[in-house]
Amino acid sequence: MSRPWEQIALFDLHQPSAPDPVTDEADEIDAEDIAEEESPTPTAAPEPSIPAAAAESPTPTVAAEPPTPDVAVEPPTAPETEPTAPGRPVWESLPVGVEADEHALIVTADGTYTPSGRELTGPVDSVEKLDKLVRWAALTPLGSPPQVWIVGQGACESLGWVIDPGSEDDFDDMEALRTRAAADLTAVLQATLTPMLTAGWELRGDPGHVVHLSRSIGKFTSMVDVVIEPYVWTYWNKDFGWNNRVGEMGILGSPAAGTYLPDEDLPAARELGRRLAWCARHLGVLPGPTPARTGAAIVDKIKRERTRSGKGLVVATAGPVPPLDGAPRGDLEPAAGWTRMPDTDDLEGVCRLVSIDQRAAYLASAGMLEFGYGQPTHLTGQAAAAAAVGEKGAPFGLWRITLPPGRTLSLPEKLPLPHPHMLADQPVQTWVTTVSLDGLCSPVADGGIGADLDDLDIVESWVFPEQGRVLDKWAKILREARKVSVDTGDVATKRFIGSCYKGYIGRMVNPDMWTATRMAHHHQPVWRAAIIAHCRWRGRRVAMRIGRERGRWPIRTVTDSWVYLLAGGEDLADESVALGKMAVEKDTPLTDPLQSALASAQDVHEVNLAIRAAFADEEFADDEGEGVL
Repeated sequence: MSRPWEQIALFDLHQPSAPDPVTDEADEIDAEDIAEEESPTPTAAPEPSIPAAAAESPTPTVAAEPPTPDVAVEPPTAPETEPTAPGRPVWESLPVGVEADEHALIVTADGTYTPSGRELTGPVDSVEKLDKLVRWAALTPLGSPPQVWIVGQGACESLGWVIDPGSEDDFDDMEALRTRAAADLTAVLQATLTPMLTAGWELRGDPGHVVHLSRSIGKFTSMVDVVIEPYVWTYWNKDFGWNNRVGEMGILGSPAAGTYLPDEDLPAARELGRRLAWCARHLGVLPGPTPARTGAAIVDKIKRERTRSGKGLVVATAGPVPPLDGAPRGDLEPAAGWTRMPDTDDLEGVCRLVSIDQRAAYLASAGMLEFGYGQPTHLTGQAAAAAAVGEKGAPFGLWRITLPPGRTLSLPEKLPLPHPHMLADQPVQTWVTTVSLDGLCSPVADGGIGADLDDLDIVESWVFPEQGRVLDKWAKILREARKVSVDTGDVATKRFIGSCYKGYIGRMVNPDMWTATRMAHHHQPVWRAAIIAHCRWRGRRVAMRIGRERGRWPIRTVTDSWVYLLAGGEDLADESVALGKMAVEKDTPLTDPLQSALASAQDVHEVNLAIRAAFADEEFADDEGEGVL
C-alpha cells in the first residue's frame, strides 16, 4: 500500500536537531569536523581540508554560535488514510547496518527510505515537498555532503524531471546522445527548481545528474547533493563509455558488466542502500559524485585526522610538474604498451592464450612508495648528479638523463626496451622519476640495464625537500575494503573500489579537477608518474623471472598485463594473493583460427587485432587489471 506524503507523522520517529552545516570542495568549513561534534552547540571548525564534492561556490564563514533553527517543517494535516507502523522495515530483510542512515536518503515513486530500509514517508511528488524533506531530514556529511538519491523514472516524473533526448538508433555516436541529454536535463532542472531556490537554496554550478544545493542559515551553510539515478549516464558516458556503450557509473555499477541496480524501484533502492552503507562502513565516506572524488574524500578524511592528532604526514599543497627543459611529449612516465611478432618457438606446444597482470597494481604501488612534497629545488650540472647519491638512494624527484641505445646493451630480444622513451639505435635525453632512475640501475636480471649513475649522465634535476609514504593509510583503507569485496564475492563494490583508486590516481595529473583552494593538494602529477613507473618496472622484473625460470616470453604488454602463449596446465601466476602480485586475468583456448592468425600476422597491428578478438568474450570479466585510467 502506498504511503502518501501527508503521513508526515512518520517523521516523528526521529526528530532531528537543526541541520548541521556541511560543505564542499570550495568552502572554508570542515564538514566532517562539524558532523563529528558531540556537543549540540557547534563551534568554529579548524581549517584542515574539506571533503571531495563536485562544486564551486562562494566561501561561507563559520559562526561561533548555532543559528536559530528556522528550518523546522510544519507538517501538513494527515488525510484520513490508514496509518501503518512507523519506521517499519520495507526491505524483505534489512541487508545492511545503519552507517549511512544519518547521511543519505533514497526516494522512489512510492516512498522515501533510509539506506537501511526504514520507510520515512510516501511519494515526493513535487519540488516543494523535496525541499521540506531535505530540510526536515537534517542529514550530516560523511566525507562528502549528504545525499538524496532519486531512484527510478517514476520518481523523476513526480518531480517534473523528465527529458526525451531521443533514441540510440537516431545517433551514430553515444557521445552526441549523452551531450544532448545532459543539456536537456540541465534546462529542465533550471526550470523546475524555482521553489527550492525561492526557499533559500542556491545552486552550486549547473545542475545535472547531481544537483549541488547549499542554503545559508545565518553564518552557517547547509549543503546537500541530490543524485538523479536514471540520468547518471548523461555524465558517466563521457568518462567511462567507449564504442557507443555506457560504462562504469560509480557506485551504481555498470550495465554492461551486470552490476547496475535492479530494474524495479524497490529492489534498486534496497541494493543502493546496501552499497551506501557498505561505503560508509568500509570507506568511512559516502560515495562521491565520481569514484575519483570518492578517492579524494578518503584522502581528505585522513588529512583531517592527521591534522587534528598531529601524527602522520600531511600534504596541503599541490605538486605540479616543475618547468622542465625538454619535457617529453605525453605522459612523463608512460605506461607499458608493446607487442611483438610471435616466432615458431612461441607457437610450438602451446594451446592457450593467457593474460596475467598485477593484482590492483596502482593501489599496491601507491601504498608502498615514498612521495615527495614541498617546493622542489632545481639543480644543474654536477650538483644535479651529486643529489642522486644519498644514504638511502636518490631522493624523490625528477632527473634529466640520457638513455643509451637499446642495441648497445645485453637485453632480452623478446621483451620491450626497459623504458618507453628508450630507442634501439640512438641515445635519448629525457626526464624520469626517481623510480625509473632506480630501475635503470638495477641488474638486467631484475629488469634494469645495470647502469651506474655516471652512465646515465644526469645533467639536471628537481628534488623535493620532503618525502614519505603519504598514501599509506589511504591505500590500506581501500585494500581492506577490496578484500571484503573479494571475500564476500561482492563484484559491484570490488569494481567500485577499483574505479576509486584508478580514477583518483588518474586524475592527479589534471589541475582542472582540483581548482578549488581546498582541493589543490590532490593535483600530484609526479606522484602519478612514479606510480605508473613503479608498476611498469615491477612487471618487467616478473617477466624477466618468468623468462629465466620458465623459458616463456610475452607477446604483448599493456599497462600492467602481459600476454603469453602457454601449454595446457602451465601457470605463471604468483601463489601469493598480495596486491601487486601476478594473477590470471584472461585465459582462452588457442583455436586453430587464432593460431593461424598469429602465425600469419604481417605486423604487430594484426597481432593486436587477433589477441583482442580472442579476449573479446572476457572483456567484462571481473579482472584485476588497471585498464585505462
